[in-house]
Amino acid sequence: MSTETSRIRVTDLSGVMRVEFVDKDILDEAAIRQISTELIKRAEAAASPRMVISFRGVEHLSSAALGTLITINSLTKKRGGQLRLSDIKPSIMEVFTITKLNKLFQIFETAEKALEGFGGK
Repeated sequence: MSTETSRIRVTDLSGVMRVEFVDKDILDEAAIRQISTELIKRAEAAASPRMVISFRGVEHLSSAALGTLITINSLTKKRGGQLRLSDIKPSIMEVFTITKLNKLFQIFETAEKALEGFGGK
């Protein structure tokens, strides 16, 4: 059995995790489970997780992926941290708006803008 390749790329920027997705389509249940596991491990490893998830390059997102984002958001808040989203294409942003998740998440136009408020810059 081969080891799974990570579905995310994480860069540590002065204590803030910048997360980007490897895949342009985040639809597959197994991939979403893997992404969820990786993000939860990273959030739990930090005392007060600060995370920016960039959707640059993401074309499609399933409702299961939205569920994962809600879970990660709850976990980071519970641990005294913060989750911010960025670079969301208009077609995906429409889903956030329809589901009112745009009210739950802090959403920024770019990852750079999302990182600014953390004080690491």
